[in-house]
Amino acid sequence: MTDQQVWPWPRGAATGIGSLPGVDVAEAQRIVLGELPALPHLPELPARGPGADLIGRGAGLLVELPVELYAARWRIAPRPGRDLRRARDLMERDLDQLAEQAEEYAGPVKVQAAGPFTLAAALELPIGGRLLRDPGAVRDLTGSLAEGLRGHVEAVTRRLPRATVLLQLDEPSLPAALAGRVRTESGLGTYRAVEPEVARSTLRTVLGAVGVPTVVHCCAPDVPLELIRTAGAAGVALDLALVTDLDPLGEAIDAGLGLLAGAAPTLPPPAGRAPSSAQVADRVRQLWDRLGFPRARLPEQVVVTPACGLAGATPGYARDTMTACRDAARRLAEE
Repeated sequence: MTDQQVWPWPRGAATGIGSLPGVDVAEAQRIVLGELPALPHLPELPARGPGADLIGRGAGLLVELPVELYAARWRIAPRPGRDLRRARDLMERDLDQLAEQAEEYAGPVKVQAAGPFTLAAALELPIGGRLLRDPGAVRDLTGSLAEGLRGHVEAVTRRLPRATVLLQLDEPSLPAALAGRVRTESGLGTYRAVEPEVARSTLRTVLGAVGVPTVVHCCAPDVPLELIRTAGAAGVALDLALVTDLDPLGEAIDAGLGLLAGAAPTLPPPAGRAPSSAQVADRVRQLWDRLGFPRARLPEQVVVTPACGLAGATPGYARDTMTACRDAARRLAEE
């Protein structure tokens, strides 16, 4: 990493991973803008039902690859229908709300979308089986997603002309796809492992198409950090509690990968209270010190976040956690 590297977020920033509890997007957006002013994100509210979930929301961005719900699962459809319209309407409403509340905002704003392997591991082919079983279908999905995400970023940019967009690709299924652990529908078998070079090329296609800095979020063990970095990602978002081997993380950070450090639990502990900003800051600082990097570099290269999405938390806990992350990031920047 060079001293001149410019990060797509301000020094001492905090942000959310994406999902929040509730169904009121106006209220959720207001809270995000208030609690995370340095790097707000577009809230996702999966409690609104199909089309607001990770897969439905991501599939709604696909171009010329319509989807539908069948037996409570998303699959490729012969033509656009009601389920796809609902997913797209929800996204349109969310973007309108973002534009209304952040009209004058002039900093970075983060939007999230499911990545190609997470979609391929969840979406079903019309003939049955996941897209992941068919390399040709995965290639089609990748091209469709790349075009859809480019349009999505342009839509955000039109609504917020003074802001800069940061894209987060959600890839919780990437480690399982690489390891051949994605189960077939019967649960009795698994799909063939994706070759690392194929995965890198696929991610590079999507990241190269969107035209804005992108972070890859993976709240699973065995995050393929080097693959993500060499595919062109600006950063990686992960749960610090799942980091067991520090060497790959240290190498990736040293090579210039930004870190969205998931340092606050997504659900309250038995006592029921969110962590304090001091506790969150300590978790990030301790990891950084163990990696052996200078403290001055921490607030530049690291963004403080919850461990993952907060959809399963209470509204009060979610808000308190965002506040703790924001104040922790400020603490780290002032040291």
